[in-house]
Amino acid sequence: MALDPQRLMRLATLASMGVALVLIAAKSTAWLLTDSVSMLSSLVDSGLDFVASLVTFVAVRQALVPADADHRFGHGKAEALAGLAQAGFIAASGAGLLLTVGDRLVHPHAVEREMLGLAVSALALVLTGGLVLFQRHVVRRSGSIAVGADRAHYATDLVSNIAVGIAIFLSGTFKLPLIDAGVAALVALYLMHGAWQVGRESLDVLMDRELPDGDRRRILDIVRHHPEVRDAHDLRTRSSGLTKFVQLHVGLDPGLPLVRAHEIGRQVQADIEAAFPGAEVILHVDPHGLAAPRVATA
Repeated sequence: MALDPQRLMRLATLASMGVALVLIAAKSTAWLLTDSVSMLSSLVDSGLDFVASLVTFVAVRQALVPADADHRFGHGKAEALAGLAQAGFIAASGAGLLLTVGDRLVHPHAVEREMLGLAVSALALVLTGGLVLFQRHVVRRSGSIAVGADRAHYATDLVSNIAVGIAIFLSGTFKLPLIDAGVAALVALYLMHGAWQVGRESLDVLMDRELPDGDRRRILDIVRHHPEVRDAHDLRTRSSGLTKFVQLHVGLDPGLPLVRAHEIGRQVQADIEAAFPGAEVILHVDPHGLAAPRVATA
């Protein structure tokens, strides 16, 4: 029996925190024993991942709270706020790592016990890979922004863990500590790039950005497919948490009885809701040909 999207979201937040805690413990031990700055960069990343996952844990639970008298559109934007906070955490960690790399370039240290560092990197790859696959499934089922942001963090971890493993191996084998520092710098820049992507997506939701063009075209196609709809205009869309909000006007034959016009409007609304489960649709029926200000629909 498939789990519902809300339960999947809760499980994803618990899984991400669990993985982060295990990796923090393993990477802390490896960093203390190897003195690898690239391992330190990976440890800082895991520490920030735990904080971000904790924020996601709280935000997801808040976002799933049903609408109430004070929040008639629900609490879904808590997810976007969490994503924005995650972006800040990641950007700050990337900037801090660049400072650490600068110090290591000035005062280089050889990497020690590189096999331990490689073992920890391998453990991180296995755990992170499994988590990312699970989070991808959850995002496909739920469309959760917060879980998607968490997945973005751990997806970058896959790349950084591979890079850290290579850096530790090369630095320990060839006694070239600058390789270790160089890889750490690349990981830091990669983190900051990921922060930009997560932050931009969160801002889109907070600023009520329209749904993707493909979704908007699909909505208009559904409306115009009804044989008695003469026109569709003033389409406005946005999303908040798991809910999509759709508003539009449809033009019908001015000579239709009010009851029939109402029935057509309900049919069109039901068709949109069937194509976008959980969406809230507000549809206004207009007499076709009535002059009125319009907003672009495509």
